[in-house]
Amino acid sequence: MLNLVLLISGFIPLILGAGLLVDSSSSLAKKLNIPNIVIGLTIVAFGTSAPELVVNVFSSLDHNSDITLGNVMGSNIFNILCILGISALIFPLKVKSNTTWIEIPMCLLSAIVVMILANDIFLDGADRSLLTRTEGLVLLAFFLIFIGYNIQMMRTGSYSEIVPVKEMTVLKAVLFIVLGLAGLVAGGKIIVVFATKFATELGISQRIIALTIVSVGTSLPELATSAMAAKKKNVDIAIGNIVGSNIFNAFYILGTSATIYPVATQDLSNFDMTVNIVASLLLFVFIFTGKDRKIEKIEGAILLLLYISYLIILLKL
Repeated sequence: MLNLVLLISGFIPLILGAGLLVDSSSSLAKKLNIPNIVIGLTIVAFGTSAPELVVNVFSSLDHNSDITLGNVMGSNIFNILCILGISALIFPLKVKSNTTWIEIPMCLLSAIVVMILANDIFLDGADRSLLTRTEGLVLLAFFLIFIGYNIQMMRTGSYSEIVPVKEMTVLKAVLFIVLGLAGLVAGGKIIVVFATKFATELGISQRIIALTIVSVGTSLPELATSAMAAKKKNVDIAIGNIVGSNIFNAFYILGTSATIYPVATQDLSNFDMTVNIVASLLLFVFIFTGKDRKIEKIEGAILLLLYISYLIILLKL
């Protein structure tokens, strides 16, 4: 059990580090007269995905494909089925036009693209399935398109969220940036090392650990952000945070991971990638099943039940 305790303890510096990095970087950017909209679309967006990124960088450096792919798939499934499910139960989520017709379809596209790129055995008759460095660069190219879309939103004024920025002195902001990065690095390394040891100790797949404990832990910033936004009835933030995070995870984080070291996929990973596609598709469908393009409480409950069902099936496979 010591390995489990040490694994879970790694999330403390990881999450605190991400929070410190976002707050201090946002404060410093504000002092440099960078617009609030840019802070929201860059620093805050990257910051909430920093835990997944750091864990994946370390797992890629260790050539640990199960944790690399499992963390991304697990996080994306958890984001939609669990976090949006909980958020919708707190307050119905009304979806904006841009989110409906561009961002959610892009989220679905990211899930499909990963599925295609990671199935060399099925599609090409290869000896094994692998997300190569070239395919990692393809994912990063998709991510650049997403960044271009965000820049266009900034220019047209379609992005209207106000991001709260904490006031700090320049010295304090710089110090907290360093501390935040240190927390991320320390936490990420601890999680990868002890996730591997814990899985070995129990004799179970590292994929299972990554899809459950690791992915849920790295998704805590998204859970906190979306749940609080739903409680405050800021539904645009609640759903936009999750959809944006999933696109980040698939295109940017998995793309970066594969570029560092090719990601091998196993047959059972197809189940996770399929659930990821179905979850993204359900999110799109649920927008139109009620009135006014909302994800109602009943649909939130369905999403949450589906996540519980996924966990049960996952542990039985």
